[in-house]
Amino acid sequence: MRILYIEDDAKTAERVARGFAEVGHVCDVVADGEDGLFQAMRESYDVLVIDRMLPGLDGLSLVRSLRAAGRKIPALFLTSVGGIDDRVEGLEAGGDDYLVKPFAFSELQARVNALARRPPPVSVQTILQVADLKMDLVRRRVRRGETDIELQPREFTLLEVLMRNEGRIVTRTMLLERVWEFHFDPRTSVVETHVSRLRAKVDKPFATPLIHTVRNVGYSLHAPR
Repeated sequence: MRILYIEDDAKTAERVARGFAEVGHVCDVVADGEDGLFQAMRESYDVLVIDRMLPGLDGLSLVRSLRAAGRKIPALFLTSVGGIDDRVEGLEAGGDDYLVKPFAFSELQARVNALARRPPPVSVQTILQVADLKMDLVRRRVRRGETDIELQPREFTLLEVLMRNEGRIVTRTMLLERVWEFHFDPRTSVVETHVSRLRAKVDKPFATPLIHTVRNVGYSLHAPR
């Protein structure tokens, strides 16, 4: 395991680095917050161990900067600032764990090992886009170019399924299952009716159609090839 320890107290840093080396880990030590941020952005580490009170850049700001830059390396605050509010502040800043000095190295090692075992966070897609058609899944808004498109809940879900399968054929059966949760054919024109309504809002007011019928199979949403 490769660990970056950002700590300005030389004795504590030496003790921790020696302890990690004895159990087979590589531990780089940096004594300044700005240098620590640069190192964490430039190199690849499994876990960061960070003091809160640092010269140059404090630990909270360091972690916030990492998270703002999209760096999701697990980070543990190892600090003498140990009040409940301080712990909450550290976790809300983007820290993954918090250990107060004085500490037992065996507990630090166990916490670092636990952080390293965590699966990487899964990014959640909140915006879908095909050509000039954009769907915001959080705000539940749809725009094409500069035009807002008002959709009914079922129309929104139908469009979402088509956009998530951009360029692929989505069959009538797939739409019945994913949009209406029908696991049988109700023998109605519900799919065709809703696709027609969706086209009237998403395609007809615009020059380029995006929703295409695949005869006797289903539908496909894609930009013109």
